[in-house]
Amino acid sequence: MKKKAVILVSGGVDSSTVLAMVSQMDYEIYALSFNYLQRHHIELEKIKKLIKNYKVSQHKIINIDLRSFGGSALTDDTIAVPKYKDVKELADDIPVTYVPARNTIFLSYALGFAEIIKGYDIFIGVHATDYANYPDCRPEFIKSFEVMANFATAIGVQKSQIKIHAPLIDMTKTQIVEAGLKLGVDYNNTISCYEPTSDGLSCRECHACLIRLQAFAENNMIDPIKYI
Repeated sequence: MKKKAVILVSGGVDSSTVLAMVSQMDYEIYALSFNYLQRHHIELEKIKKLIKNYKVSQHKIINIDLRSFGGSALTDDTIAVPKYKDVKELADDIPVTYVPARNTIFLSYALGFAEIIKGYDIFIGVHATDYANYPDCRPEFIKSFEVMANFATAIGVQKSQIKIHAPLIDMTKTQIVEAGLKLGVDYNNTISCYEPTSDGLSCRECHACLIRLQAFAENNMIDPIKYI
């Protein structure tokens, strides 16, 4: 019998690459996505298309109203998404596109799902390029959550150890795209933009777009998605 794995999938480059990686492993895959009323909710439509390329036992989209709290340009329309002319303008501070405690919330849902299906492996696509800007993408956070998970659940205490896998944790965005291309990821069915148009065109000027464009350029590839 295959082991069961829960994968957090968002419709972006990182989680799509993780999905491709795990599909090559001996796991029964359970995918988890979130509609948290994010500004860029079109990512959910992208992942529905991409996920059809893989053998996934279940794909659940969980509805969470993070707009009730706001506090981020992704969940509060009164906060503008910062735009830049060049990737060199990006700073190492925590930007307004940081969503408070988002990965903690997502991993908590994944942990509950894993306990229900009796799975002990959870995969998330955090990586090195996001360390400086997003504290919930750092190795210390992942390790701490794993420790908590094994104290807080019946399966962690009574049966097997829960493992939080972050296979991209030491990789840059450029390395992630390189790995995904080798795995045949259809990046045309992904989106990274924080403020896409209503018909799904990426803005080209937000933090996520600039990092993505740089990653494809450094792989001598043209990003297959459409931009304004």
